[in-house]
Amino acid sequence: MLLAGGEGSRLTVLSEKRAKPAVPFAGKFRIIDFTLSNCVNSGIYTVGVLTQYRPHSLADHIGIGKPWNLDRARGGVRILPPYQERGGQHWYAGTADAIYQNLGFLRDNQADLVVILSGDHIYKMDYAPMIQAHLDRGADLTVAVMPVPLEETHRFGIMVVDGEGRITEFYEKPKERDKGNLASMGIYVFSASALERRLNEEPGVRVDFGRDIIPAMVTGGDRVLSYRFEGYWVDVGTIDSYWATNLELLGSKPGLDLYSHDLPILTRSEERPAVKVGPQGRISNSLVSNGCVVRGTVINSVLSPGVQVSPGAVVQDSVVMNDTWIGPGARLDRVVVDKQVVVGGGVALGTGDPSVPNALHPDKIYAGISVVGKGAILPDGAVIGRNVLIGMDRDESHFPPDRQVGDGQTI
Repeated sequence: MLLAGGEGSRLTVLSEKRAKPAVPFAGKFRIIDFTLSNCVNSGIYTVGVLTQYRPHSLADHIGIGKPWNLDRARGGVRILPPYQERGGQHWYAGTADAIYQNLGFLRDNQADLVVILSGDHIYKMDYAPMIQAHLDRGADLTVAVMPVPLEETHRFGIMVVDGEGRITEFYEKPKERDKGNLASMGIYVFSASALERRLNEEPGVRVDFGRDIIPAMVTGGDRVLSYRFEGYWVDVGTIDSYWATNLELLGSKPGLDLYSHDLPILTRSEERPAVKVGPQGRISNSLVSNGCVVRGTVINSVLSPGVQVSPGAVVQDSVVMNDTWIGPGARLDRVVVDKQVVVGGGVALGTGDPSVPNALHPDKIYAGISVVGKGAILPDGAVIGRNVLIGMDRDESHFPPDRQVGDGQTI
């Protein structure tokens, strides 16, 4: 069961009209591709994808599941949006409630084990060893865990385990840092009978697994065990982490190897021509996807399919999504640009003081990275500072007459 209904509000305009798992990543992929690929690479071919917030882009991307070999007569992938029954609730109130409303899907598939996953994390993992450990140890619930820095423990479910790895205490996003640093990855293997029993026993508090169900199981005597994962795993929940995780792929030894035949990441891929590099084109240390035309300079950047870089333009330390056009002489530095954006000639995007946070979203846009929403048109000659947010579908009429957008401003 793949939880993919999250709004991802910390990604601001990138998730304004799409669910967070549908946000493009690493050029040609979507975030959800990593979890879906992990499932089939682990031999799991019956997958329910639970959607809620802005599901259309995600549903279009997954389709009938053919790229992941999930287009099957038995099993396969099924989109599970919230629905309303007579006298029943419709919107998912939380992660556990989402599973509760789809217990019928588990019964219909005669599940004896249920793997519950988040659709918004970047990692490669074979779930089979974790499932086997769950069976061998007779667990009711097994939780994948890994250590995180103490300063980040407030973002995770933190647990205390005994010598055999049994979880004895569980704290959801604790404010104190004295609970340790062993964090839940949001990857659960449940015995189906234990899962259904707990969801039915806790009708008033079955909203979230981390806040409600897991603590109730720990204190209620269920056998709740941990499973340590030592690979690469990132929650790209902020603009800063999204940008940094993309650019990490350009390093000489990235934590995530997209080119290994071991646990390949699969995706729905449009038919596009090969990358074309013009006579003035220069590409250095970058990921450039199919259909791109590079007549300018691309340095240390990630380009999604169909991006066009005009002569004299320079794209540096940036993430640029599908079918964006970058005009002659434009300069992009430390920016994230969504799909189908037009960057006018001579535009300077990402120039100024990185220490000035965005005035409207100081907690979300503060690391010197400017963000441009889908379909925006940046007028010729515009000068746009750091930590700037340009909304979706903005055009010249939304810019000041002098086309100067200072650090930390929002259009």
